[in-house]
Amino acid sequence: MLHGLYSTPDELLSLKNPLRRQGATVISFEIKGYTFDAAEKKPKSPPFEEWVQAVKSKLQALKKEGFEKVFLMGISTGAALSLASAIEDTPNCDGLVLMSTSLVQDGWSIPFWHFLLPLALYTPLGVFWRYREKPPYGVKNERIRQWIARELEQRKISRAGVANLSLSHLKENDRLNRYVKKNLSKVSCPEILALHAQEDEVASTQNLTILASGLSLSQTHLQTVTLDNSYHMISIDNDRQRVIEETLNFLKTLTRKNTVNTTP
Repeated sequence: MLHGLYSTPDELLSLKNPLRRQGATVISFEIKGYTFDAAEKKPKSPPFEEWVQAVKSKLQALKKEGFEKVFLMGISTGAALSLASAIEDTPNCDGLVLMSTSLVQDGWSIPFWHFLLPLALYTPLGVFWRYREKPPYGVKNERIRQWIARELEQRKISRAGVANLSLSHLKENDRLNRYVKKNLSKVSCPEILALHAQEDEVASTQNLTILASGLSLSQTHLQTVTLDNSYHMISIDNDRQRVIEETLNFLKTLTRKNTVNTTP
């Protein structure tokens, strides 16, 4: 399981027990510099290539340990990281589950001046710019949104992500997205499930079109599911039960047996 940018595995906690009940081995993968670390006073991201290499190394290790089927599951930046980890490689992954893929951030909450973001990321102007999480926090459910707001105020982190993101993390996220978009046709993975909210406020369903267009040139079969009652954080929002069901059905179909050895 790959959580979002500088967040925690709690973003995908809702899927952990359902997968285990199906016989899956579930690993919530943490990556130094990518996963939130409360001890870091001034977080700084390493190059995104280090994130990708960490995932690839883990996939190789799991295959060597004897897992018959290994799957990657990622949400938001974790979805892009899943794709990047399956590019230009001997297949070590039997399937991807992509949630709220945000290769292009064009959702309804993105401000009109977002196209100027590269000026902050790649020029000295970035010293004057800060990113802070704000409502709706990727969540349509008002009760959960209120809970997230309290968590961010008290702990600076919630199941929907961190309160503030460093410029270095945003820059590496942008570099990761550019790399994935450029190399979608080189993804080496037989089956992909992409789940996306129709009302995603961060990344519109245009991202599904980008996936379909790019992956059509590879040997990958893409299945898409659009959700009607959530925003970006579909794993904790109103459609979370359907996310669980679609994911379980996808993995059952691929394994073609009742017991699954898998690392989403």
